[in-house]
Amino acid sequence: MRGHGRPGPPAVRECRRNGPERRNVERQAGRTWWKPARGQSWQIQYSGALDTSVKASVYNLDWEGTSTKTVTALHRRNIKVICYINAGGYEQWRPDAKKFPASTLGKPLDDWPGERWLDVRQRAKLAPIMAKRMDVCKAKGFDAVDPDNMDGYAATSGFPIKQSDAVAYQRQLIADAHKRGLAIGLKNSLEILPQLQTSIDFAVNEECVAYDECDRYAPMLAANKPVFNVEYSGSAASVCSRVPKGMSTIIKPLELTARRSAC
Repeated sequence: MRGHGRPGPPAVRECRRNGPERRNVERQAGRTWWKPARGQSWQIQYSGALDTSVKASVYNLDWEGTSTKTVTALHRRNIKVICYINAGGYEQWRPDAKKFPASTLGKPLDDWPGERWLDVRQRAKLAPIMAKRMDVCKAKGFDAVDPDNMDGYAATSGFPIKQSDAVAYQRQLIADAHKRGLAIGLKNSLEILPQLQTSIDFAVNEECVAYDECDRYAPMLAANKPVFNVEYSGSAASVCSRVPKGMSTIIKPLELTARRSAC
């Protein structure tokens, strides 16, 4: 599988387009949540000392390592903040690690020590844990949720996970996020994007330029939904000319430190 940038254990993790805030929200049964438009600048940082001086209209930060104070400070600058949660993988250092039943823990994730795949078929056991994480996101003031590792169906996870299982789990997460007034995206998982693109509010993609897959986001962009794309190789000169119009692309190290080049 391709490289995934994401937060590490606490030992290695620390944790705009400026202008009038875009007042675009989705309404459902009396609830509202942020409904972002395509083409917004963004920053994603999961390791190193957080640099909030980066000029972007959207930040993607870790649910645990980011403080309420940080989110509030970004909001004062009219910046929206996305809350990263690892919804398809277990991380042994998280404060809620002991809440995961042993039956949900699968094989280790390659190249990511301390992480294991989750059996997303067991939605009744996993969804309440993720809902509690969303509660933390909401309490800290985050605007949206970015659930990672939804593509266990394409991995050696230790479970016979099907694409339909991932779709059902993602739909549960969508419902739980919207219930809390949080927007929600889909990370990678291009095989199930067609079934979910009308329900999600945005997409987060890793390396669609490198893998020549960005065209698969055409329906999202046509619907004015943002695709936040990060590339881990190349330069602006070699990457940006290959990015579809309207896609929000940045180039960063896999460790997802503050360093960033934007198209």
